[in-house]
Amino acid sequence: MIMHRADPAVVIRALRSAAPYIRLYKGKTFVVKAGGGVFGDAKATRALIEQIAVLHSLGIRVVFVHGGGPQLTEVTEKLGVPTQMVEGRRVTDERSIDATAMVLSGLINTRILATCRELDIQAIGLSGVDAGLVQAHKRAPVKLQTGDATIDYGFVGDIDYIDTDVIHKLLDNGLMPVISPLSSDNSGTLLNINADTVASAIGAALGAEKLILCTGAPGILERVEDPTSVISHTDLAGLKRLRDEKRIVNGMLPKAKAIESAIQRGVKRVHVISYKASDAILAEVFTNEGTGTLVVADIGKLAPAELAAADAAHS
Repeated sequence: MIMHRADPAVVIRALRSAAPYIRLYKGKTFVVKAGGGVFGDAKATRALIEQIAVLHSLGIRVVFVHGGGPQLTEVTEKLGVPTQMVEGRRVTDERSIDATAMVLSGLINTRILATCRELDIQAIGLSGVDAGLVQAHKRAPVKLQTGDATIDYGFVGDIDYIDTDVIHKLLDNGLMPVISPLSSDNSGTLLNINADTVASAIGAALGAEKLILCTGAPGILERVEDPTSVISHTDLAGLKRLRDEKRIVNGMLPKAKAIESAIQRGVKRVHVISYKASDAILAEVFTNEGTGTLVVADIGKLAPAELAAADAAHS
């Protein structure tokens, strides 16, 4: 039988090209957030966590934050609770907050931990409730961006403070936190918080080197209707332009706000990539080209070589 073996030269070249990034990022903190869409597919879930396992094994301190929107919608609709989304954010009423806790901190978090165990990642499941990690208050009714109407999002929280003590203790002991975006107020009332918002706040509180948002989209798009119009890199001014021109809509609205908040509070780089693209996280971290959208405070401060490589990847 003839066995087809991989060309060792290709592997060696790949290792050589990745080596500078490995040295650069060893010991640094990455916050990786994945939307619930990836967890509906066991193969996609495993492929995503395999990439996180590589980061973890190379000495990068990974904090993994997850969402669970599609799964929550499925469960609440089975319970006869309709889903209401306003400007990309979910309204959480009294009937659905228990389902939110069950899906996010139970079903999805536990499945992620099981896959981590299979891949030999020592991971610990948390929510924002644990050890006062995410301290929040119930959001007051807010005015919509379009028109003069207001909306009460129900049992939805706004973050007051991130207590990073428990995260540092886990990371210092070689453990990977897997965090669901559920929290509570000081009276113990459970609150649902957008996972992008939680990931952004945790990244800022930790002084993370990178915030990586894994979505169903290939990145931030110049034209919403054209999935090939991925913007290779942009900055805070570019995000504002896209939002003002209504090119950022629906679920990308809270992401854009989370990106802005993270960068304004010290996260150096935010990456928006697709979990559908093969090895997207590894390509984004260990190559100049990447696969999705890189967002920084000011494009003018990026190295010319990095700008050229990113542009070439999307040409």
